[in-house]
Amino acid sequence: MCGRFGLAATAQELFQHFGLDEISDIAPRYNIAPGQSISLVVQDPNTRKRHLRSWQWGLIPSWAKDLKPMLNARAETLAEKPTFRTALRQRRCLIPTDGFYEWKGQGKSKQPFHIGLKTGSLFAFAGLWETWKSPAGNIIQSCAIITTAPNELMAGIHDRMPVIMDPHEYEIWLDPKIQDPDIVLPLLKPYPLPDMSAYAVSTRVNSPSHDDPACRESVNASTD
Repeated sequence: MCGRFGLAATAQELFQHFGLDEISDIAPRYNIAPGQSISLVVQDPNTRKRHLRSWQWGLIPSWAKDLKPMLNARAETLAEKPTFRTALRQRRCLIPTDGFYEWKGQGKSKQPFHIGLKTGSLFAFAGLWETWKSPAGNIIQSCAIITTAPNELMAGIHDRMPVIMDPHEYEIWLDPKIQDPDIVLPLLKPYPLPDMSAYAVSTRVNSPSHDDPACRESVNASTD
């Protein structure tokens, strides 16, 4: 799964990396938690322009009767699950990040790790989004991060990992006119191990109230 991540990239970096239509102001965040608003990239089906939005992390299907948000969506079952299958066809997004956290069980405790690219650069999770309307007319726009089987690096920490998209595949994934699952599902695969790194961080990240660079500072520990 993916339960925490960060995004400290500048507005200019986001604009260039994702080919956004406009530059949007964004504050750095180092410990984004479930239920909070997160930045995501969507593409307009008519103009093909890409926009940065801020929606709730925790997807609520449009037909849901109550608020039970789904943080993650398993790539292997997206096409069959009623919660996600329509969004897979019509409402795909990219979720910008420059690193995420995962916890490895060590006896009775859990050691948090920060995982990202060796370059430390910006990348994106594959995501899905939805619009939910309450009986009173309130609207919540929300999203979920797609997960897949772990690569060798992540397998030493957790049995799942978020889908990290290849930038060359952004165009296919974001295009809402491509609605054939057989075209987009092959994109949801473990990211290549040689490009990734992981290091232990302090338990400061355990609390969502902590949102500062100290959350991603390295401490001595091992993934073995």
